[in-house]
Amino acid sequence: MNKKYIGVLAASHMTSDITQGALPAMLPFLIMIYSIDYQAAAGLIFASSFLSSIVQPVFGYMADKTSTSWFMSLGIFLACLGISAVGFLDNYWAIFVAVMISGIGGAIFHPEAARLVNKLAGKKKGSGIGLFSVGGNAGFTLGPIIAVSAITFFGLKGLSVFFIIGTAMAVFLLYYAPKMKKNIVAIENTNAQDVQNKPVLENDWKSFSKLTIIIIGRSIIFSGIITFIPLFWVNVLMQPTATGAAVLSILFAFGVVITLFGGMLSDKLGYNKTLIIFVSLIAPLLFMLIQTNNLMFATVLLIPIGFSVFAPYSAMVVLGQSYLAKSVGFASGITMGIALSIGGIVVPGLGWIADNYSLQQAMQILVYVALVISVFTFFLPKPKTAA
Repeated sequence: MNKKYIGVLAASHMTSDITQGALPAMLPFLIMIYSIDYQAAAGLIFASSFLSSIVQPVFGYMADKTSTSWFMSLGIFLACLGISAVGFLDNYWAIFVAVMISGIGGAIFHPEAARLVNKLAGKKKGSGIGLFSVGGNAGFTLGPIIAVSAITFFGLKGLSVFFIIGTAMAVFLLYYAPKMKKNIVAIENTNAQDVQNKPVLENDWKSFSKLTIIIIGRSIIFSGIITFIPLFWVNVLMQPTATGAAVLSILFAFGVVITLFGGMLSDKLGYNKTLIIFVSLIAPLLFMLIQTNNLMFATVLLIPIGFSVFAPYSAMVVLGQSYLAKSVGFASGITMGIALSIGGIVVPGLGWIADNYSLQQAMQILVYVALVISVFTFFLPKPKTAA
């Protein structure tokens, strides 16, 4: 495993995903400043996710067909540009479009980056994806901190800091991308002599479709958590507005460590067992969170919730790449794209439930989704080939 280049991709992943982490933390401020309701706020999560969920598999397909490493820099640039633009807009639909552009940027970045990680990781694919995902989780951790700090000190225009960060990383990645490709070519040439001993790569679409159901469910849960937990802290636990962003940062700070741990564990324990163990924990943990109004207990629950949500992530990505061993880029576009985007399409519906019934009722839906996908984990076969 080439840790240096995977580290570069992890840093790039962090920069891409600070925008994803910043958006939910911005919602309480946008609600306060523009007097929008829960459904409209959740609609911005939808904006970030809708086209992203469509575009990401397309770019994954392109990554399988031809080299598109420069798309990673473009994706990072657009992701940060869109979030920065929010600070200079005061019309809801203009903000909607800016957030949509940011989401498309993330969609462009992920498939090619995940495909390169798969190649650079060698036999330790779980650990490689885990390290790469640590960057994404670090982005989710830093995103709320950067956004809240920028807004607090400089107002919404302070979000322009994301443009500066994104531009710098895009240039940095343009420099390193050709070096990574040369390294992968060298690895493939070295292994060419063993081609007769390698299994024939196949695509197992039936197994991949079962995994996709789990990924969709996990995406809904993930998007629901990052959208409603800040609001839960503010409106149910009666904490200050900035506390909601702090809670997200705590959750994603744990996620940084947990994702890396989950990747290493999946290499040793097996990808299927890792999914079964951790996905089965999501429903009871979320149920306990919804039922409490005790701030201390709710905060403590963030630790096991973090384990249940983040630990199986690497296993899902590697299983997807293994089920579609001939189409790693496309598999990455689905596993990483849906993981971040399709849940955002469902969140506005949950926002409507929160507006018309209660925040707890909306979050209860996440418990039911968790129960369904925990059942599906028991029906995933072990992959026949590895990408």
